[in-house]
Amino acid sequence: MQRSSAGMPCPVCSVPLTLSERQGFEIDYCPQCRGVWLDRGELDKIIERRSMNAAPPP
Repeated sequence: MQRSSAGMPCPVCSVPLTLSERQGFEIDYCPQCRGVWLDRGELDKIIERRSMNAAPPP
């Protein structure tokens, strides 16, 4: 699912960001420079999910 982020401009190139949902996380990305921007706490959620899905060491 993708939609415009209510006029939020890309911090790098000022093009309106696009909102996309990926595996339960909402990310903003720039269709021009392809920068990815996360809301507060989203990176922590991604890291937490990854550590829960990581296989235990042999």
